[in-house]
Amino acid sequence: MGSRVPLTTTQLPFNPIAGTIGNDALVAGGAYNYSKATTSLTQKLLSSPKQVTLVRHGLSSWNDENRIQGSSNLSILNEAGIMQAERCKKALADIHFDQCFSSPISRAKSTAEIMWAGRKEPVIFLDTLKEAHLFYLEGMKNDDAKRIYPKEYTTWRQDPSNFNVDGVYPIRQLWDTAKIAWKEILFSPGDNFLVVTHKSILRALICTALGLTPKRFRAVDVNNGGITVFKFNVEGEPMLQSLNMTAHLYTDHTYVY
Repeated sequence: MGSRVPLTTTQLPFNPIAGTIGNDALVAGGAYNYSKATTSLTQKLLSSPKQVTLVRHGLSSWNDENRIQGSSNLSILNEAGIMQAERCKKALADIHFDQCFSSPISRAKSTAEIMWAGRKEPVIFLDTLKEAHLFYLEGMKNDDAKRIYPKEYTTWRQDPSNFNVDGVYPIRQLWDTAKIAWKEILFSPGDNFLVVTHKSILRALICTALGLTPKRFRAVDVNNGGITVFKFNVEGEPMLQSLNMTAHLYTDHTYVY
C-alpha cells in the first residue's frame, strides 16, 4: 500500500468567486486574504490601503474623581494624564502619521496637542469624535448617580444600549456617529492616521469596525492612553491589528508596525 500524505489547507487553493477549493489561487496561512471577510465601512473604494491608530485620552480630573464625564468639557487632563500623553507620543515616535484627528473636547484635545506637538500639519478636530452625551448624569460621582437615579444608572451600566433620556438613546446614536467618523477619517488624504478621542466613542469605533451592535458596547475596554490599531484594504474593510496596547505606559516601550 502506498503511503498517505495528509492534505492541509495550504495545499488547497481557494477559489473566492466559486467559494470552493480550486486550482486557480494560492492559499497563504490557511486563508485567501481578508477581502470580503469583513464589511466595508466606506462602501466605496479608498485611494489606498489605510492604517488608523486610535488613542484614548490621558487620565483626566473627572476620571480621578470617579465622575461620569460624557460630553462635558469641564474635565481636564491632569498631571498623570499629561504624562500618559507624553508616553504615547514617545511610544509612537517611530511611526509616520499623515494626519491627526481628535475630539474637540478638552481632555482629548490636550492629549492630541501633546502627541502632535512639533508637526507642521494642524490637528483636525471632528465633532463626530465627541463623547456620548449622558445628560444629567454628567459630572455626577458614580456613587451619587447610582443613589439619586438608580434606574437610569443601572441601565447605563448594565444595559447601555437601552439607556435613554426622553426617548434619546446616546449609545445607539454613538454607533451612527462612529460610522460617519470612520468615513471622514478614511477618505482624508494620506495613508496613516492618528485618532485621539474618548472611551465610549472608541468602543463604538472598534465595535462598528468589527460588526458588533450597540448591545456589545461593554464587550471591549480601552484604558487611558491605550492604543488600538486597525488596517483597512482599499475596499474599506477593517482588520484589527492591536487592541488597547498599554506597555508604553509602564516602560519606555516604543512601537513599530
